Amino acid sequence: MAQRVVVTLSDDIDGGDAAETVAFGLDGKSYEIDLNPANAKKLRTALAPFLQAGRKQTGSGKGASGKTVRSFKHTAVSADPAAVRAWARSHKMDVPPRGRIPKRVYEAFEAAN
Repeated sequence: MAQRVVVTLSDDIDGGDAAETVAFGLDGKSYEIDLNPANAKKLRTALAPFLQAGRKQTGSGKGASGKTVRSFKHTAVSADPAAVRAWARSHKMDVPPRGRIPKRVYEAFEAAN
């Protein structure tokens, strides 16, 4: 026996027929709203100035578990790791040839430069 499932969207603002589900986020929370074309246009028009002034978040979204993944970017200008390693070796500091450079090495580099 075949089964047919029909999904009908209702506009969450005015209760009429909706044409699309619009996803958006605010304050770290994700939302979805079903809207007809007119209400979808109103939402996009209202958000347009904020979208133009804002920046797109990269590297985030939903993780494999379905939970929201927050990403934070390190925005401070850090010294080039290769330069830190070379400086540390020239000052007889113990620094691994690859991988994470100890914080004390970065601190000494910054204090010297």
